[in-house]
Formats: sequence, structure tokens, C-alpha cells
Amino acid sequence: MEIIKHECGVALIRLLKPLDYYKEKYGTAYYGLNKLYLLMEKQHNRGQEAAGAGCIDLDAPAGAEYIWRERAMGTQAIQDIFQNISRRIEHAGKQDDAAFFPESKPFLGQIYMGHLRYSTTGRSGMNYVHPFLRRNNWRSRTLMLCGNFNMTNVRQIFDNVVSRGQHPRLYADTVLLLEQIGYALDKENTRLHKLFTDQGLEGIENAKAIEQNLDLRYTLRSAASTWDGGYVICGAVGSGDIWALRDPNGIRPAFYYADDEIVVVASERPVIQTTINVPFAKVQELEPGCAVMVNAAGNVSIERILPKGQNQRCSFERIYFSRGSDAQIYQERKALGRCLVPDIIKEIGGIDKLPDTIFSFIPNTAEVAFLGMTEGLEACLDNKKTQQITRLAEENKLTENTIRHIMSEKLRIEKLAIKDIKLRTFIAEGNSRNDLAAHVYDVTYGLVRNNKDTIVIIDDSIVRGTTLKESILRMLNRLHPRKIVVVSSSPQVRYPDCYGIDMSRMGEFCAFRAAVSLLHKTGRKDILDNVYRLCKEQENAPDNKVENCVKAVYAPFTDQEIADEIATMLTPKDIKAEVSIVYQSVSGLHKAVPDCPGDWYFSGNYPTPGGKRMVNRAFINYYEGNQFMR
Repeated sequence: MEIIKHECGVALIRLLKPLDYYKEKYGTAYYGLNKLYLLMEKQHNRGQEAAGAGCIDLDAPAGAEYIWRERAMGTQAIQDIFQNISRRIEHAGKQDDAAFFPESKPFLGQIYMGHLRYSTTGRSGMNYVHPFLRRNNWRSRTLMLCGNFNMTNVRQIFDNVVSRGQHPRLYADTVLLLEQIGYALDKENTRLHKLFTDQGLEGIENAKAIEQNLDLRYTLRSAASTWDGGYVICGAVGSGDIWALRDPNGIRPAFYYADDEIVVVASERPVIQTTINVPFAKVQELEPGCAVMVNAAGNVSIERILPKGQNQRCSFERIYFSRGSDAQIYQERKALGRCLVPDIIKEIGGIDKLPDTIFSFIPNTAEVAFLGMTEGLEACLDNKKTQQITRLAEENKLTENTIRHIMSEKLRIEKLAIKDIKLRTFIAEGNSRNDLAAHVYDVTYGLVRNNKDTIVIIDDSIVRGTTLKESILRMLNRLHPRKIVVVSSSPQVRYPDCYGIDMSRMGEFCAFRAAVSLLHKTGRKDILDNVYRLCKEQENAPDNKVENCVKAVYAPFTDQEIADEIATMLTPKDIKAEVSIVYQSVSGLHKAVPDCPGDWYFSGNYPTPGGKRMVNRAFINYYEGNQFMR
């Protein structure tokens, strides 16, 4: 129902054969560029604010450009980028030949890097669009960088960079990481320069030896040892080395594929499967704390850069953002729907109320969970039928007619909600705006029996509740149901993210607002004051002492009490139908998605000290900026 901006998408390609190989086998020397376009387009859902693409040509002669970059803003950024690249290629000449040219051709190279961006920090503009470049007159010191990440200790990283005498041009984690890695790369170059000078190499021979012997393991370890956050950092050196490094807890996703022609890294497995046309088993998940690396000679390796931490693969990433075409993700989302069945049956009044209940879903992203939910309901219905037939058989009352009657009961599955048009509500104010928002969706009439049927409609998450209150419930109320049960396949989102998803403002979460409302109603608003005091005390606590103080806001109440309060808050006063909300439990989440236990959005159990600091800071910002709520 609600758009949540989330972590970015990355794409990295290293071609391992001469360019004329691809020209002969695939009909174009721009094979790598074509694959980059597909990798980016198939991840377009991961970033519609901006995008960027880069290329490095390892065969460019001195005096010719060997690094190209194209970036664009807006929802059409991918198309704009590749249209501009196409124009640059056409301007350079129409011949498509990988042989030597007096000047290298734009975006014809062996290394390609792509990035899709959603801002999670509120910063926007071309200065923040990846990939970033750190140019140098020596190719082995030139660096191109992009990433899917958010660092929680930017201040410490900034202080570290400045303490060495560097002067970052922006206070942004991307720029700071670029300077950190660049500094470590410079040190590695200096070390090798001295080593080969001592061996008698000078000038171009010395430079070539450096290019052929860079060891970026030490470079990455030196920089990454100071990072706290969730990240996949992709980098390329102008002389040919590339890498993609994943954080030690595996918070952000990364997958790779390698053969004797190409190495590919992307944020999602099915994207690589489709683009390269390889089976599931051929695409590997990059282990947390490891980097997939290719050196200048084209040798591929997986290197342990940081000690492996506790598995904290992001569950929200898995259930909400990732492409459902991934085989495992598809089954996990169905399992989420099945886990909700007992609570749904309880909420509608028992299994015998199925004939008076219509099941549907909204939006389309909830369809897979809906399939799992209906499978679980059908299993319950089959069990009911089996019991009825068995009982009648024992009583010698089983006839063909009774069997037909029992077997005729089916789930009522309908397409109730349809997203009609994208209405522009910014021109309206107050009640007029709310009225327009209520018409974003349309309904199918004639299916619901007035004041008798219950509607059960499943969504993949209920985070803020704005669309639910202003549009969905009003829309469904036009069908005159007796009751509306809204089901969320994810648990209550109670805490902000700080690792790359745009959910940072505490007061926006309907679960948090419900807890605050209950504290006021039950005369315990002093808990808010106490939490604020504890959060302030934690600001300067050492990493091993910092705690998530905000858990105390939820502690007095059960999950059901908070869900009931959310339903009360989000139900417009003019709706006659009874409204209830069923949330996935955290235990149900872990049962359905066992390999991605990172659940800090729901539990408040942040995997790094920086996460705990950020949630406390989010509460401080809420408390100090919303005095009227106290």
C-alpha cells in the first residue's frame, strides 16, 4: 500500500577475454555494455531517484580517455543514461570494432559498473549519484566506486579521514569511503613503488609492475575495519583490479557469477540468472565479510576481508524489496501467507465462517503471500471436510448428496481492489485531498453481501498506515461489508532502519504511534520521558555499553493490544464496518524466512552498535521535535 524507499542496486562486470572475442562470438564488442544495461534495468525497482554507469578500458593508449561515466537523475535515469551513451558512441564513429583506434571508443572496455539510487539520508543532487571517481595520472591510483550501503558511524569515519590531513569535499559516507579507500590505495602504490625501485625498476616499467602486483586485500582491510553499517561496496582501479565487498553481518545482499568469459556482481540473484542465462546453482551468494576480487591479470578469487559476524541478513529486504522471481524468495513469501492462517481464522470467527468471507490482496506485491495464505486456508477447509465425512460415515449418514454438499464448499477468492489511476492529489487541500486519495483504488461491485460478508485483504506491510486510512479502508467500505480484516504479511514495523532503507523517522510508524497512544491512555506517559533521558545518557556510551532504549515504549503491551490500537487509529470515523488488523508474528517471520534473521525493524535487535545509537537518536529527534505528542 505504501511506497518505502529502500537500499540501492549495484551491478559490476569484468570481462576476462579480449574485446574482439565478444565481437566474434556475440556479434558486438559492446557485449559488456549490453549486459550492464540489462542488469540495471532488471533492478530498476531498487532505485528510481537516480542512476549511474561507468566503464574502464584497459587497452586505451596514453593520451586517450580510458574511464567514462554517465549519470542521470529521475525515474527515467536508466533510459537517459544509455541514450546519452549511445549518442556518445555514435558521435565517436559508427564502426563497431574492438581493434585499436587512435582514440578509444566511449564505453568500450573490460570493466563496467552500474548503480541505482534511492536516497536514504535526505541528500539529493548529482553530487551524490554513484559511481564516484577519484582520478589520478597513474592508472593504479585511479578509483571508481559505487555501493548499496549506509554507514552508521559517519562522524567517526569523517574524523578518521580528516585526522590524516585529507579534506573531503562533502560530508557524505560515499565521499568519505572513496577518500578512505583512495588513501589506502595510495599507500599500497607507495609501498610497491619503493619495492620495485629498490629492484632497479624505473618509469613505465615500475608503473607496470605496480599495476600487475596490487594487493587490494590489505587496502580493503585497512579502510573497512572502521566501518559500521550494512553495505556492499563495489570498486574498480583504473589499471584493472575490481572488487565487491559485503559487510560482515550480511545485512545487504550480494550475488556473483564467474566463468572464463565474465565476472558479474549484482544485488539480486535472478537478475544475474536472467541476464547471463545461467541456472540458480551457478549464481553464488557472496559470503558476509568477503570480497569477490579480480586482479589486473583477470584472476578471480574470493577473499576473506573482515571476520565473519553473526548472520543478520535483512529479513525486510527479503520479504518486501527483493524480486519475487527468485525461487527461494517466492517460496518464503508463500510461507509468510501460510503462517497467518490460524490468526485469520480466529479473526473471522472460526472455520465455519469461511462461507461468509471473501479473500483478496492489495497491492500486487502481496500476491505471492496471498497464494500461500489461500493454500493454508484450503488445507484447513480440506481438514474440516475430512472430519465431516468421517463423522457422517461413523454415524451411517453418509450419502452421495451429503458428500456433494460438503465438497461444494470453496474459498471465496476475488479480485476486490484495483489500482485505477495515479491521481495527482497535490493540488488539493484538507478533506478534498483525502477524498481524491480514496479514489486511487477502485473496487469490484456485486461480490460482497451487504452487512453480512467479511473481507480479508492481505498486504505485504503496514508501516505508516496513511494509504490504508485514506484510501484502502474507505474504498472497501463502499462494498458495505460487515467486517474488514487487513492482514500484513510482515510484522509490526516498530523501529527505524539505519542500514540503507528509508525508514528513519520514528513518529511515522503507526506501531510506534499506537504504543505512544496506549501509554497516554493508560496513564504511563512518563515512560516516554524516561526513555528520552536514557537515550540522552547513551549518546556518549562506549560501543559495548550502548543499548536500544526505545524497547521500553512497547514493553507494557502485547502485540495484539498494539494491533488493536493501530486499527482504531487508522479507521476513519465514517466507516461503518468493523475493522481489525492481523500482523505477522516475529516467530512466523523466522519460520518462513529462516536464513535471514535480521529483524531489527520488528524486534529492535540491531546487529551493530551504530544501529543502537541511531534508534536512540531517532527517538531523541522525535521527542524534541514533537513536543505536542508528550
